[in-house]
Amino acid sequence: MAPGDMVPEHAKQHKLKQEKEKLQSTTRPDGDSEPDGSFVFEAHEAWKDFHNSLRQFYELGELCDVTLKVGSRLIPCHKLVLACVIPYFRAMFLSEMSEAKQDLIEIKDFDGDAIHDLVRFAYSSRLTLTVDNVQPLLYAACILQVELVARACCEYMKAHFHPSNCLAVRTFAESHNRVDLMDMADRYACEHFREVVNCEDFMCVSPQHLRTLLSSSELNIHSETQVYNAAVKWLKANPQHHEAWLDQIMTQVRLPLLPVDFLTGTVAKEEMIKRNLSCRDLLDEARNYHLHLSNKMVPDFEYSVRTTPRKHTAGVLFCVGGRGGSGDPFRSIECYSISKNSWFFGPEMNSRRRHVGVISVGGERWRDEKGERRDGE
Repeated sequence: MAPGDMVPEHAKQHKLKQEKEKLQSTTRPDGDSEPDGSFVFEAHEAWKDFHNSLRQFYELGELCDVTLKVGSRLIPCHKLVLACVIPYFRAMFLSEMSEAKQDLIEIKDFDGDAIHDLVRFAYSSRLTLTVDNVQPLLYAACILQVELVARACCEYMKAHFHPSNCLAVRTFAESHNRVDLMDMADRYACEHFREVVNCEDFMCVSPQHLRTLLSSSELNIHSETQVYNAAVKWLKANPQHHEAWLDQIMTQVRLPLLPVDFLTGTVAKEEMIKRNLSCRDLLDEARNYHLHLSNKMVPDFEYSVRTTPRKHTAGVLFCVGGRGGSGDPFRSIECYSISKNSWFFGPEMNSRRRHVGVISVGGERWRDEKGERRDGE
């Protein structure tokens, strides 16, 4: 007689129930039990093996069903993988195009290395960006609609902005309709305007782009004379644009904000301004603005965008000392940047003060000792 035959029936049923519960408890984390007792098993980590296998097939050239030809370069790969990652190929392979049925597909007007890098990205989700490959990669990613790679290229280029290259990057971005990168480049050029003006690329910028730059209230300048000098510098280097663009470029310079002596001694004597009727009207507007400030009667005078200072010329607002709810004075100095719309702390004073009078002379801040109150006084 077998040992199992000696076990009572109720004990057998209890043992089977325990084994069933044990099986359910060990498998439940990876799946869901159904009401009918069936079990759904999910191998959550299996996709990694699947991904690795696809990459190995590609690297070994196994089971490939299509070859991309870019110039003299041949890239064997798999239609399914290309269709999953690159929308351009998805549309091609799912269409009635002749290429959908071809084993060899020629791609013209692309950099071979860029296409090879994109194909490798389709298999590995990894990409190495350098200053040498980022532009051809961005071009290929835009045309083939690989938005993840395009955004990565834009962020890489943003991280490598320099006054000497930001204008060229902006032109490149415009040619590929990358509005996000265009905006990044414009913001950088405005922030580093004084350095950008002294770079070679500034002379080659398009009149449309120059007009956009000079119109910005975000230009990082000390005075409007820097904007005027930049405009005149570009205009003298590009006389072919005078007829169509002279007045449009000068309209972006806020002549009313120039010092009176600079207006009369420099601007009014500039020949290309003297010869242009619209520019002479702009000069008259600037003169009327200064007359208005000196309380002279100026008929029909109106403020305009050209009489509005740019943000960086507005400086910083200082909140010095003061007191809190307890009545105790502060020694802190809080500063508000108008250009950045943000607060930051300046260096603390040596003593706690409130009711402090402060003036700025030649860039230095001075406190009015007669108006201050020290802690304990």
